[in-house]
Amino acid sequence: MKKNLILLFICSFFAIKSFGQIYHPVKWSYAAKKTGKNEAVVFVKATLEKGWHLYSQYVRKGGPQPTKFTFEKSNAYSLMGATKEPEAIVRLEPAFMMEVGFFESAVVFQQKVKLTGKNAAVKGKVEFMVCNDKMCLPPDEVEFTINII
Repeated sequence: MKKNLILLFICSFFAIKSFGQIYHPVKWSYAAKKTGKNEAVVFVKATLEKGWHLYSQYVRKGGPQPTKFTFEKSNAYSLMGATKEPEAIVRLEPAFMMEVGFFESAVVFQQKVKLTGKNAAVKGKVEFMVCNDKMCLPPDEVEFTINII
């Protein structure tokens, strides 16, 4: 009887845990490349599972949450301009009843930085939202640290 009760508890725990997991159809990766003695470009890449899309940084109000980059202030670097993105796919998004720019498969965002020291770590976060043809996941955010050597 005691063994059955323990077994029931363990099975219940795993069943509850599996329902509580959030799906993550986007994987983030980071890199940096020096482009001069005191300049570098930081690359933030999103790789999406088939059927999912990530929204552009330039989405009008009333639509999905745009992708947004926030960089920590540092004495080791300063930002040079805005974060760049490639040309987005623009299509009518039925869920929001408006034309929206988004990316499928993969997208690389680029941020130029001016370096004030030899080694710098660019820290920040990206806030984003992903959808497929059936649903949208709640907005999420990921923190990152990119070392420039």
